[in-house]
Amino acid sequence: MGCCLGLGKTRCSQTGGPLDQQNVNESCELLRAGCCYLSRRLNQLSSHDPLWKRHCKKYWLISDEEKSRRNQSWKAIFISTYSDLGRYIQYYATLKKAWDDLEKYLGQRCPRMIGSLKESVQEEDLDAVEAQIGCKLPDDYRCSFRIHNGQKLVVPGLMGSMALSNHYRSEDLLDIDTAAGGFQQRLGLKQCLPLTFCIHTGLSQYMALESVEGRNKYEIFYQCPDQMARNPSAIDMFITGTSYLEWFTSYVNKVVTGGYPIIRDQIFRYVHDKECVATTGDITVSVSTSFLPELSSVHPPHYFFTYRIRIEMSKDALPEKACQLDSRYWRITNAKGDVEEVQGPGVVGEFPIISPGRVYEYTSCTTFSTTSGYMEGYYTFHCLYYKEKFFNVTIPRFHMVCPTFKVSTARMETNNNKYAVDEDEDSTDTDEYEDRRRVMDIPAPSGRCPHHT
Repeated sequence: MGCCLGLGKTRCSQTGGPLDQQNVNESCELLRAGCCYLSRRLNQLSSHDPLWKRHCKKYWLISDEEKSRRNQSWKAIFISTYSDLGRYIQYYATLKKAWDDLEKYLGQRCPRMIGSLKESVQEEDLDAVEAQIGCKLPDDYRCSFRIHNGQKLVVPGLMGSMALSNHYRSEDLLDIDTAAGGFQQRLGLKQCLPLTFCIHTGLSQYMALESVEGRNKYEIFYQCPDQMARNPSAIDMFITGTSYLEWFTSYVNKVVTGGYPIIRDQIFRYVHDKECVATTGDITVSVSTSFLPELSSVHPPHYFFTYRIRIEMSKDALPEKACQLDSRYWRITNAKGDVEEVQGPGVVGEFPIISPGRVYEYTSCTTFSTTSGYMEGYYTFHCLYYKEKFFNVTIPRFHMVCPTFKVSTARMETNNNKYAVDEDEDSTDTDEYEDRRRVMDIPAPSGRCPHHT
């Protein structure tokens, strides 16, 4: 206020005529007094520890317990943390929370997986990798590795699993040195850094470190070789993320909210639509689905999906409601509206008995020549107590959609010939390749799925 009064008085004198020396001195004294007061007040505020507490909690997620262990003031903690992690201040809290949530959730369900996580790396380690590969790493990626340096190459992998009768995938989150060793400079994957790796299939998710070959900078994708192009660098891409932050936090959110089921200490990347449930009498059928990029291709169009079905009888059902599944009926529709109907005995070679409170689960797979499609149908059961009584149980309609993909620029640039795309392959229920046991009993088989293109 002193500053304002002094300046106001000066301006007033200027409009009224020449200033005398006394007025100038008074204005300067008021100005100096105001500035000194403001300086003292700002210094007091900057030393007020409760104000730093809010910033420590907001940006660094420092708890009261951690402060007590460190035996420092909130201001000292903020300053020391900022000096180390300040470049990541816009990412750190989000990524640290994601890692904390993941560790807490998996620590109770998959302790072996949490035990495979590696300790954080330092700034000089990340700088050395940048020098090694000749590209800058995005700050959100660097920030995540300042919290955890990926994991060891173990099974199961942190980034999700998938299993069929003769196909198994489990993706590890690569540590920084292993990722740098897999950095790509070849045509088709130029300047791409692997984020994940499956030791069974060799599958990886890559992050583009530069905007080349039709990719956006920091875009994350599964590679999908173009099997119809003559150019080996023609690699199509199934997009899984637009940035590391979005890719990692969205995955963690699906895990910790139960969006991905935990089965035998592994994260299975099945997506369940809560509306994809149908109840017929005392029996409820629900379905979850997953897209398998490693068994799919854009050229030729071959999109591979697996689905997991849960059949459950209410625990309140009467004992005489026990029944056995005899057959299945599927109505399969692709994105063009083409319909195929399939009927067959049992499911995955079994004829499960359902009784009150019992659950039966199995997995199967199907392929489409279009990027999406849906299935629906029913099971036919017969009663165990009244063996001549048959009834149908509805299977709810469930949709399958492949992720966004990009066509290789090498195909567009070098392929001047028009290839005929074979889309005569109908969508089909591949029950003969379904898992021969319930999902809960799946081992970790190796090998490739018979529908691999």
